[in-house]
Amino acid sequence: MSSEISSNPSGGDSSPQSKPERLYKVAFDLPVETADWARASAERLWTGKTSVQMEVQVRNTPFYVKGIAFGDIVRVRADHERREFVFEEFVSESGHSTVRIIINDDDVGGMLDAMLRSFECSWEIDATEYLWAIDVPPHVDYASMRIALLGVVDEGKIGIEEGALSRAHRNGLGLPESDR
Repeated sequence: MSSEISSNPSGGDSSPQSKPERLYKVAFDLPVETADWARASAERLWTGKTSVQMEVQVRNTPFYVKGIAFGDIVRVRADHERREFVFEEFVSESGHSTVRIIINDDDVGGMLDAMLRSFECSWEIDATEYLWAIDVPPHVDYASMRIALLGVVDEGKIGIEEGALSRAHRNGLGLPESDR
């Protein structure tokens, strides 16, 4: 049983003229009920530096952490005992949202792939291939995307969890303000 989960960031421009961004892993400790299900005590996300010391920008989409999306700014602290940076608090949202899909039907992958591409989303798939972490960019009409996803949920082919909804996506659904 592993005590950590690491997600890989999406690839960047690696042309000779551009220097690739240096990324750092940050541990996001999971609540007990999530840690039991995930079989991990923390999820480690890739982050990039910002101009503010000990504030970083999340560079991939979490599989388990709630309230965090791609591009969000978070404050971290150095945990010398664990020898890693650890999430301390949420600072600001990027406008992106995180939606997770659990696959219940092995034949749904191709259809989901096409649907997510049509909404211009990116996603990561865990090692089991049953858990998908979807990044919903700010420009996406999430209300329409949600209706499409809920149609597949109604067929019993997937389950979904809205891990973090941006202010704009919440407003588009007519949902009240929240702390994500």
